[in-house]
Amino acid sequence: MITVGLIGYGTAGRDVAEAILSGQAGDCRLVSVLVRDAGKYADTPLEGCRITDSEADFFACRPDVVVETAGHEAVKRYARRALEQGSDFMVVSVGAFCDPALLDGVTEAARRQGRRLIVPSAAIAGLDRIAAAAQGPLERVTLTTRKPVKAWRGTFAEEVVDLDTITQPTLIFEGNARESSRVFPESVNVSAALSLAGLGFEATAVRVLVDPTIEKNVHEVSARGLFGEVRIEVRNTPSPDNPKTGYIVAMSVASALKNLSSPLVIG
Repeated sequence: MITVGLIGYGTAGRDVAEAILSGQAGDCRLVSVLVRDAGKYADTPLEGCRITDSEADFFACRPDVVVETAGHEAVKRYARRALEQGSDFMVVSVGAFCDPALLDGVTEAARRQGRRLIVPSAAIAGLDRIAAAAQGPLERVTLTTRKPVKAWRGTFAEEVVDLDTITQPTLIFEGNARESSRVFPESVNVSAALSLAGLGFEATAVRVLVDPTIEKNVHEVSARGLFGEVRIEVRNTPSPDNPKTGYIVAMSVASALKNLSSPLVIG
């Protein structure tokens, strides 16, 4: 039995908790959830699990795995602490690692403690293929992200286009993954995950579009190298509670947790 501590109880966090409690994450038990204000969840029943806003109480549970679903600041604040207390750290907000000092510090903490920093596929597909291809010469990796208008409310996109009048797919960013992770901290975590799997933040090309003609979040990955070529397109159903994320994020976390205790691991 693997014990799990969850940081964050927003859209993705609730879906991850539900997946664990329903058995979709394999032989796992949710022991604690860390939130900003536990009082808001006084009427939220989570069997065998405590919702707390006390960092000390959360880490006192000493879970085998800490899962982050709370954003970049949570990664900065808790990743090293989790690893140094002997937990693996599974990160959803991978874009936080566009900060090279943070990435170096967290990976060194994992190495020193003999623990793991785990990056689930989340909203993207093909990370296993890219990671394998990176073992030989990998020449090019490109990500094109398209999201509908509702996914861009309250983001940098509002400074670039008028979301109320846009009628055609419009390019709002073109650059590398390090730049995109800083500009779109909530929406382009996929570029960071792709970078860690393949060529790194500087060499991974990223294009981002607002597309009023679609309803789902679309990520297109293309790569070329010694292995050959690959093109992958995923169309993720946005969560009705938060269109910036999708159902697949929690599904991916559940799958990664399941692999930690399963006798059969795929990919």
